[in-house]
Order: sequence, then C-alpha cells, then structure tokens
Amino acid sequence: MKLYPILTGNLKLDGGAMFGVVPKVLWQNSYPCDENNLCNWAMRCLLVVDGDRKILIDNGIGNKQDEKWLSHYYLNGEATLESSLSKVGYAPEDITDVILTHMHFDHCGGSVTWNAGKTGYELAFPNATYWTSKQQYEWAFNPNRREKASFLKENIQPINESGKLKLIDEEGEYIPNIVFKLYNGHTDGQVIPHIQMNGKTVVFMADLMPSAAHIPMPWIMAYDTRPLQTLHDKERFYAEAVKNDYILFFEHDLYNESCTLEDTPKGVRVKKAGQLVEFI
Repeated sequence: MKLYPILTGNLKLDGGAMFGVVPKVLWQNSYPCDENNLCNWAMRCLLVVDGDRKILIDNGIGNKQDEKWLSHYYLNGEATLESSLSKVGYAPEDITDVILTHMHFDHCGGSVTWNAGKTGYELAFPNATYWTSKQQYEWAFNPNRREKASFLKENIQPINESGKLKLIDEEGEYIPNIVFKLYNGHTDGQVIPHIQMNGKTVVFMADLMPSAAHIPMPWIMAYDTRPLQTLHDKERFYAEAVKNDYILFFEHDLYNESCTLEDTPKGVRVKKAGQLVEFI
C-alpha cells in the first residue's frame, strides 16, 4: 500500500467561523489570519493505492462554479486535483473508488466536471465507484436551512444519476484495509476513513477535525450543525486515537499534514506533527 497526499488548492475562510466560540486572541496564535480575519486553508485529499485499487478520499472544490461564486473563497495556490494526481503518476481514469467524507462543496466538488461542450456534467472519475453514507446522502438532498448553501446540486445530482453511488449506513470495512467510521456534529453521517497500513492506522480527519489547531476539545467550528455532538464524537475519537497511536491526516491544515496525539494535564494535545511520510 502507498499513500499520496493530493493537493487541490487552498481557500480562505473567516477565522471566527472556523473556530466558533474560541476568542481570536487565542486561535490566532495557533492559526494566523490576514487583516480581513481570513485564514488560508488547504484542500488536501488522499490517494490510497492498494494493489489494483486506487482510492481517492475527497476531491476538493472542483472547477464548475462561476467566477463570482469562487471569488467568495479566495482560491489560491498552484496545485490542482489533476496536476497532483499526475505528479504521482495517475490520471482520473485510473481511480477505482472515491470516498466522499461528506457532500459539502469543498469536499466533493471535484467529483463532477463539465462535459466537453459545457452543456452538462459528467463524472470526473468515470471508472470509479463513489462511496458515502446513507445518512449524509439523505441530509444533502434534504438539507436544513443552516447547511443548505454547502450542498450544491451540480456536485451531487450527477453522482446520484450515474448509478455508481454506493451508500453505507453502518461502520465497517467496505474496501479492504479501509474501515469506514461515522461521526456526526459537523454534519450527519460524516465518513471518517481509517486506513490500515503496516500495522499502523492513518485516519483521514475531514471536518471532524480540520486542523491541528482544532485538537483542544472546545475548539470546534461554527459551521458544525450540532456542536455538542461534535464534542461527544471528538471525545469518542480521542479515546481510540491516543490508545492506538493513530496518525491523523488533516484535510484543511495548511501547516501540519499529520500528527499523533497524547494525553496531557490540559487534555489531549499534539504529540508530534509533520508530513505524513514521517509517520509511515
């Protein structure tokens, strides 16, 4: 098995939204912002190559939206989904499986692209099976008013119509060596893949924990639909992660790709941070 971080570019989001009730005087020491209170965040996906399977976990914001819409997120960075895949020797046609942790636009937008004439949409990974949870699928098609803007029809409907979508509603090993675990709070039915590699467990954190700065227990996003559930599920995750020395892989942390955790008198904190390759 081989793991490849796949960069798809960066976006900027309001620091207050990303850290919720935590005061700026605290979070800005861990994660800097600009004069407009905007923090720069990665959209870092993960390619798992295991035998004949090429499994892509999330795929960034995509390229279908118009310039006005994209301007709200201040996209930056030179990396794209296609260039990052090419850099490690793969093309979209090689991908056999796409795991969508959830269907917010910055996680699933790269699933679907324009057709050649820009008259409609087609799957960006034509040979892939797409995976997400039944809970998230139902949430995305019937969103609450607070979360509705994060679910874009053009990112979701073409996958649904393709016949290549598989929904899971219980935790389990649906792809060899990858255990799908479900967490709520940020959104319902968020899939957090646990990858088993050489006796170690690499966990793709998605928005359960978008960065190492979010490790302290109350540091959670204002975007979360049920923050108290997020706290509960973070605590549940920490009990496993510290005990089993999980390697956390961050999707949005611009500065830390991965880390391990430890218990301290102040609660769970970073034990070691660095690039994924340093841990595996």
